[in-house]
Parts: sequence; structure tokens; C-alpha cells
Amino acid sequence: MNRTGTLHEAEVLEEDVVDQKQVSWKSYLTISKTGIVTSNLITTFTGLFLAAYYTGTTLGNNLLVTILALVGSALIIAGGCALNNYIDRDIDPLMERTKERPSVSGELSGRQILTYGLGTSFLGTIFLAMTSMVAAVFGIVGLFVYVVLYSMWTKRTTTLNTIVGSFSGAVPPLIGWAAIDPTLHPIAWSLFLIMFIWQPPHFLALAMRRVDEYRNAGVPMLPVVAGFKVTKRQIILYVAALIPVSLTLVHFGVIYTIVATLLGVGWLGLGLASYKYKDDIKWASQMFMYSLNYLTVLFVLMIVVHMF
Repeated sequence: MNRTGTLHEAEVLEEDVVDQKQVSWKSYLTISKTGIVTSNLITTFTGLFLAAYYTGTTLGNNLLVTILALVGSALIIAGGCALNNYIDRDIDPLMERTKERPSVSGELSGRQILTYGLGTSFLGTIFLAMTSMVAAVFGIVGLFVYVVLYSMWTKRTTTLNTIVGSFSGAVPPLIGWAAIDPTLHPIAWSLFLIMFIWQPPHFLALAMRRVDEYRNAGVPMLPVVAGFKVTKRQIILYVAALIPVSLTLVHFGVIYTIVATLLGVGWLGLGLASYKYKDDIKWASQMFMYSLNYLTVLFVLMIVVHMF
């Protein structure tokens, strides 16, 4: 009887250990912000694909470089996101969308998060360096801007935090291009500019949706400091500027030019419609969702038009 009870307890204990391991891995994935990693890998891959195309080679001929660049980018982005979680442990409990993070709930300790963030960032940098030193440098610069200049400094002090954060978010296509071609063709910089200008209207729309949370946490996002009217005007100006920037790539062909124009004009039209909307939050939600679709369609289109 005692032996049976002991075996049963051992089985229960073993199941608890397995469950704990599963929770831990899910927790690490959560602080890695896999959604952000995935979306950034789309732009990284676009940089890789276009660099191969315009240097007269293929990704198949650069398979190892492609894998190293994608894995390295994923790791360094995940590392940066984890370090952001580590830094924001004091304000995350004050925001509805972040109060369940493992860094807040205690599923992961501060030491675990810091170690994971630094470790994955370092490993990602090594992988990128195996493709080219230029790619690794861009990875380090993007990480520094996101973790130090954005998360540790401007996010807590100025409405310009969105602009600072946009720089790090625009780096992935440069990393992808530099992995194949460290000399960086002007097309690579067009990709960077598109990403750089796309991010403010995307994140300002999100900030409008979460304005009460940011206000409660004391984060000086533009809607908190200047109100919705100023924020909407800023969003519209950025979207308007994005149209000509996206058309710096008109040599991608007629299909790209037409679709890029329609996407930009559609987004601008939705932006201008804000003056007729009575519900600013509903408008911001629509702008946010449109921004996600805009980015995905545009960057996938860049690849598709070069496949035929």
C-alpha cells in the first residue's frame, strides 16, 4: 500500500515537473514577443531576397547565409524584446495589456529574463556575424537603440519615443540585405525608409487605443501628452509621406507601383476620414489593422513581382 502510494506520488510529481517546464517555455516565448519577431522576419526575408536578386544570385545559392540571417535576426529581436520586458517590470503591472506578462506574474524572475535577453541577443549577433560584419553591426545598433535609447530613456521621458523606436524597427531589411550584400544598394535604404515612416502611424494608432493605460503608467505617448487631435494630424502626415517613399521603388514594375499607390491612398483616405468619425478609438483600431495589412501586402508584393 505504501509502495503504491509512493509510486503514485512520484508520478504526480513528475507530471508537475513537466507542466512547469511547459509553462517556462511558454513564458520565454511570451517575453520574446513572437508576433513582433515574425513580422520583422518578413521584412528581413524581403531584404535577403531582393539583395540576392539584384546581385545576380539566389537564396538557394546562399542557403546557409539565409538561415543564419533569419535565425540570427529572430534571436536578436527576441533578445531585445526580453530586455524590454526586464526594463518595463515597474510599469507593466499598471497596464491592462501587459499585466499578465511572465515578468509581472512572477513566472520568470528578473534574473532569468535578463540572462535570457542577453544570451539570445549575443547568440543572434554571432549568427549575423557569420553572414557579414555589416549585418551584425546593424543588429547591434538596432538592439542598442531599442533597449537603451527607447526602452530605458525616451519611452519614459518624451513623445519622441515613437521616432526613436522606429529606427530599430526599420533595421531588419538592412540586416537581410547586408547578409547577402554588405555594400547596401540604394534599394536597401528605400526599404529602411519605408519601415521607418510606417511605424509612427502604426504605433500612434495603438497608443490612441491604449491611451488610458499609457496615462496610468506615466508613459508620455503623444495621445497622452498632446491629445487625440494632434495625434491624428501626426498620423495623417506620416501616412501621406509614406506614399512617395514607397514609390521610390517604381522600377519594381507597374504592378508594384499600382498596388503601392492604392494601398497608400487607401490608408490616407481612412486617415482623413477621422474628421468624420465620432469614435476616435474605433478609428484608431481601424488604422492600426490597416497598417498591419499594408506592411504585409507591400513587402510580400516586393518579392512576388521579382519572381516572374
